Amino acid sequence: MDIQKIKQRFGIIGNSHGLNRAIDVAAQVAPTDLSVLITGESGTGKEAFPQIIHHFSARKHGKYIPVNCGAIPDGTIDSELFGHEKGSFTGAHDSRQGYFEVANEGTIFLDEVAELPLATQVRLLRVLESGEFLRVGSSKVQKTDVRLIAATNVDLVKAIEEGKFREDLYYRLNTVPIIIPPLKERGSDIYLLFRKFATDFAERYRMPPISLDEEARRILDNYEWPGNVRQLKNITEQLSVIEEQRIVTAEVLQKYLPDYYPNKLPALYRNDMVDEKTFASEREILYKILFDMKSDLNNLKKLVHGIIDSGEHVGDLKNAEQLIRNINQSSSSILNTPTSESRPSAQINHPVDDSDIEDTEEFVEESLSLEEKEIELIKKALDKHNGKRKYAAQDLGISERTLYRKIKEYDID
Repeated sequence: MDIQKIKQRFGIIGNSHGLNRAIDVAAQVAPTDLSVLITGESGTGKEAFPQIIHHFSARKHGKYIPVNCGAIPDGTIDSELFGHEKGSFTGAHDSRQGYFEVANEGTIFLDEVAELPLATQVRLLRVLESGEFLRVGSSKVQKTDVRLIAATNVDLVKAIEEGKFREDLYYRLNTVPIIIPPLKERGSDIYLLFRKFATDFAERYRMPPISLDEEARRILDNYEWPGNVRQLKNITEQLSVIEEQRIVTAEVLQKYLPDYYPNKLPALYRNDMVDEKTFASEREILYKILFDMKSDLNNLKKLVHGIIDSGEHVGDLKNAEQLIRNINQSSSSILNTPTSESRPSAQINHPVDDSDIEDTEEFVEESLSLEEKEIELIKKALDKHNGKRKYAAQDLGISERTLYRKIKEYDID
């Protein structure tokens, strides 16, 4: 199937690899009856993908019913999904068909499926396994033939660990996973979306479209976009309506991004941020510092060997001193101790003698054990999750792609 034609039909803007991959998987799985679980942050546009799947399936002439599970009260969710009999509860004056009965031979999209109560999850599991369900207040078994697509912005693995979501239902829903990338990972798609929204609002409000100067565009690309596409659309509309100048400057744009910080420096420890949410991000920062230290150490080793082979070079000595400063600063960040300004840094004396070279070699050998520690951590995470790389990557606080690369790099079984 042509991905570009699918984008045009369903109004999807962007060319990033993650987006194209999600569209391709949706198109490939559409002709089957497999259950699909769509995951992604809030505001990434998950609702378009169930429509793609339904449109290219054999059920496209049947009903397509989207259901927002988070918008239905717990007391009525079973009645909405499975129907009820007259008198089954207060206010049930008549019998009523549920969505699974109405959408027979069609498709149901359960958005925010993690919001379902545990009792409803049991009912849903039975429908997925046997196609059978009971109306509320009835003992008569009903049959239905429905394709189920679910979506969530919640980490269901964590919800399972907390007892909020059934593990058997998760594996039944997650037959085919589709992951929608957040806007911050879509690169040039951000500006494409901005231009599309700006043009649409210009036509709607009958005014010239807004544009960005060079610095404002840089801010647009570097911003984290916690609200994803929905946030970008809202800000573009605000700029279109409120600002009189059609060329938006960086200063103006920052007024609409109150949480934008041009210089984001990592802080490994803060008393008001020590919780489970910050632990993963701090661990990623720690990994980055360790990798940078390893790179600096390798470069330092090459410089020292070069000095030994070719004699004394002032430029090489200065480079080596700078690398040692970088290593000291990185180690002080990890240990939360004073930086090199308050602690004497290692110095290479001029001229170079045998004792200096020997000390440097010993330091390199000792610090290269960081690689062994990294391999050990990866192996422990894989053992803990029985070789499931997705969960191991989440536990390590790194991306699945990075974990794959490390496994291949270190030749880990």
